[in-house]
Amino acid sequence: MNARKTPDQPNSGQPLAEQPSPGELSPRSREQTLQRLGQQHYDIVVVGGGVTGCGIALDAATRGLSVALVEMRDYASGTSSRSGKLIHGGLRYLEQLNFSLVKEALTERALMLRTLCPHLVRPVRFIYPLEHRVWERFYLGSGLVLYDTMGGAGAVPRHRHLTKRGALRLAPALKPEELVGALTFYDAAIDDARHTMTLARTAAAYGADVASGTKVTGFLREGQRVTGVKVHDAISDREIPVVGKQVINAAGVWTDQIQDMVGGRGKFQVRASKGVHILVPRDRIHSDAAILVRAEDSVVFIRPWGRHWLIGTTDTKWELDLDHPAANRDDIDYLLRQVNRVISPELSREDVEGVYAGLRPLLAGESATTSRLSREHAVESPVPGLTVIAGGKYTTYRVMAKDAVDAAARGLDGAAPESCTQNIPLLGAAGYQALWNSRQRLADEYGLHVARIEHLLQRYGSLVTEVLALVKDRPDLGEPLEGAEEYLRVEISYAASHEGALFLDDALTRRTHVSFETMDRGLTAAAPAAALMAEVLGWDDATTKAQIEHYQQRIEAERASQEEMDDAGADAVRKKVRDSRL
Repeated sequence: MNARKTPDQPNSGQPLAEQPSPGELSPRSREQTLQRLGQQHYDIVVVGGGVTGCGIALDAATRGLSVALVEMRDYASGTSSRSGKLIHGGLRYLEQLNFSLVKEALTERALMLRTLCPHLVRPVRFIYPLEHRVWERFYLGSGLVLYDTMGGAGAVPRHRHLTKRGALRLAPALKPEELVGALTFYDAAIDDARHTMTLARTAAAYGADVASGTKVTGFLREGQRVTGVKVHDAISDREIPVVGKQVINAAGVWTDQIQDMVGGRGKFQVRASKGVHILVPRDRIHSDAAILVRAEDSVVFIRPWGRHWLIGTTDTKWELDLDHPAANRDDIDYLLRQVNRVISPELSREDVEGVYAGLRPLLAGESATTSRLSREHAVESPVPGLTVIAGGKYTTYRVMAKDAVDAAARGLDGAAPESCTQNIPLLGAAGYQALWNSRQRLADEYGLHVARIEHLLQRYGSLVTEVLALVKDRPDLGEPLEGAEEYLRVEISYAASHEGALFLDDALTRRTHVSFETMDRGLTAAAPAAALMAEVLGWDDATTKAQIEHYQQRIEAERASQEEMDDAGADAVRKKVRDSRL
């Protein structure tokens, strides 16, 4: 096993003033990473830059293993940026008597709130309207007692019972005729895309070589043994062999496609389940708490998201293009129908400001409905040198990563140390609370409103000092981004200079969420954002124009698909729009 440097070790040969910050994913560091990928022999090579893959890279790096991670597009560009943005135990898993999964998830929720990333995760109060006077209150109340005590007790406030009057006082939007009382409980919200990217940066800070825009095109073999992967770099258009003692396939919904390259899918297969979320303005639903609605075959969450309510999710089979899951009219109408059963005034399609669709990687089973497939994960080694992990849920990513590295480590020359990620705060966590307490001082020092400082702190944590340093050097970066005034111009520059954003879509969809938080889906913001990225990434005018046009094409395709009645129509219209612009 090869020793790797920790964040506290300086980069030899670099003057202190020129050292990058820990885990900085800059254009310069990316090129250096690509050079190492083709030269070094790693203990672990991870395929996939979603939350599981980035968690694996961090787990392995903090055990002292040498690690490479390759991701074909952007960190969290698949499932991990299109979740319900909740860290939760899963009340419905209690109904399924899956107590071990709930306890595991609640333990992870407490770790994230208290230690790992308090700047990215925060408690959210939910209200659950009751429709039956006796049995429902007893039944759900008993479940919430377990929810309060099974794992990480004390991380959030305990549940409470409310009368009908108390429920309407907390959530005036609820229809009085649809409830007899309510229960309140707490879960946690997360910015999933930023969390996954921060995992990648933290892994890099502990010595992992991580690179997005690097697509696996095949496997390296010695006889029957897998010895690495072949990757294609999208930026330089070159092929790079990445050699490793063990390869971990953490490709999510693309797991089976990666397995096909090596021959045979092993003991399990992955089925994609589509989940759609919509955003509506905060003033359209009058409530001081998030709302949980029991839907036809699952549950729907209505929870605050900045200046919006985030509503989701659907849970339907998806068997079309995995790269571009599409929301259709029926998906949106389904969510509106579920919400309108319990709130007044009711929502219409005109209220929908944003939409996104994602695919969950579920372990295939005998059930015909994806809502009943397993949310637990599985790990196996189908051929020597290769470990595959699939399934699971966002909340338990750290446990999944530990299990995957444990399995792969059995194929290394020596015993690997135990996982220690339960004690490893992510970048931005250390010192976050102190800076939050000093937010007014920071506002005065940098000439920004304190609300802007709070916004930055809840996105960058203690790394906010790096962001603000850019504003100090260039005051114009402290101005709002045209077309998306909730964000500052500096956030786009920082996305390109420190957070590995390679394309305009990376910055507007995952580093920020302009693409689904603004009524025009970020079309106004595209040009000024592209200009800011061009300064950092060295784009010429033609490249900048191409980036804007590609973004416009994607938004056009998504809007068109949302007018179709089913998945086949939505998928077809997206392909038609895409092909017409090529």
